Amino acid sequence: MNDKKKFSPHPFLILTLIMAIVAIVSYLIPAGEFTRIPGPNGRTMIDPASFHFMDHPAFNPMKLLTAIPRGFVDSASVIIAVLMVGGSFNVIKRIGLIEVSVGTLTRKFAKQKYFIIPVLFVTFSIIAAFVGTIELCLIYIPIMMPLLYALGFDSMMTVGIALCSTCCGFTAALTNPFTIGIGQTIAELPMYSGMGYRAIVLIVTTLTGCAYFLLYARKLQLNPTKSLMYQEDLERRNEYLNNGNQAIVNFSGRQKIAGVGVILVFALVIWGIVAFGWGMVELAGLFILLGVIPGLLYGMSANEIIKAMTDGFRDILEGAMICGIARGIAMVMSDALVIDTIIHYLSSIVEVLPGQISSIGMMLVTAIFNGVVGSGSGKALITMPIMVPLADFANITRQTTILAYQFGDGVTNILWPTSGYFMAALSIGKIPYSKWIRFALPLLLIWLFEGAVFLFIANIIGWGPF
Repeated sequence: MNDKKKFSPHPFLILTLIMAIVAIVSYLIPAGEFTRIPGPNGRTMIDPASFHFMDHPAFNPMKLLTAIPRGFVDSASVIIAVLMVGGSFNVIKRIGLIEVSVGTLTRKFAKQKYFIIPVLFVTFSIIAAFVGTIELCLIYIPIMMPLLYALGFDSMMTVGIALCSTCCGFTAALTNPFTIGIGQTIAELPMYSGMGYRAIVLIVTTLTGCAYFLLYARKLQLNPTKSLMYQEDLERRNEYLNNGNQAIVNFSGRQKIAGVGVILVFALVIWGIVAFGWGMVELAGLFILLGVIPGLLYGMSANEIIKAMTDGFRDILEGAMICGIARGIAMVMSDALVIDTIIHYLSSIVEVLPGQISSIGMMLVTAIFNGVVGSGSGKALITMPIMVPLADFANITRQTTILAYQFGDGVTNILWPTSGYFMAALSIGKIPYSKWIRFALPLLLIWLFEGAVFLFIANIIGWGPF
């Protein structure tokens, strides 16, 4: 019998090794730069005709050493939001809302537990399609984990539904202000135009995601040991189910009042994102309310709420730190002045492709570049000024170009470890990156294939308005 434990690298180690490799490779790539000009909504974008090579800045060991701290500073809003999620949901857990809700839903879906998968997946996908804030998946994971455990599923299913459903809605977005809004503004298209075709894309990709998870659920039902997280979940499942034994009781009066508070604050989150375009700082503030208001309504003292929230901060700290470390990788490339060079080379590949597959090339270029710049809006401001003229030259409609960008950016948000929110989600669910890739890569490839088909059709029909 082999008593040696299989080595599973910590996410911190994975990201640090990636950073070291990127630091070396960055000085093998020529340095280059686009000129920055004023863009839509006061943002800065690039002048696509201004690229020029330049000398690498001298290697500065201190910049390399400070890449991670600077990554923390640059991604502070996401880190704070992640901490607030952990704090608020620990308050909700102390109130007992999660346990009672799990018990209620478990009884409701006991004889039709597969139905919970499309219900959750479709709901989260639609929210992301309109709101565009995929970081909301960090809220879904602690809510779903005990429920899906109780229904006999695993932690991979929980994290997978949260990540993949929001990624799906973000990809086929209807009114996403971060990709559709900025992209269509740069491409001079009517805001949120082309929604009918994108709705078809949303339906198809969402159904594909639901089918993928239903097949995985069926595999678990036939043989639970087929779970990619079987060993890791043995102890955690028992812990969740033992803690949820009291969930067979009904909601108390105070729990009902606190539950209404949770629903109202969550509704305020969605409304603020849609109506006012609130970002992560505003969401972090609302996440504080998501813990404080239900706690007060339940009758907790101020000290009890603060203690519960600080305990929650500690539980989620690793996931929050991952966001800063992942951002540090981009800092290394920025220091070496190679980010603009990478997009210049990638766009040169698209330029030589035949017209009918140029849009597919744009999708793949964006997918690769997503591993360099994780921000959807930031990537749009860099790539769209280049892609739009290329699309005009190749006789591809600008609407199709936006869709190519959406697919390349959206589906690969569940691939690259440089994405802070993605790695934070894996950390919250305690999913090793290597096992996640084994689980999610087939779905990602299916979605990319569907994207290629939709882009090909869009080219044939001349999907407009331009």
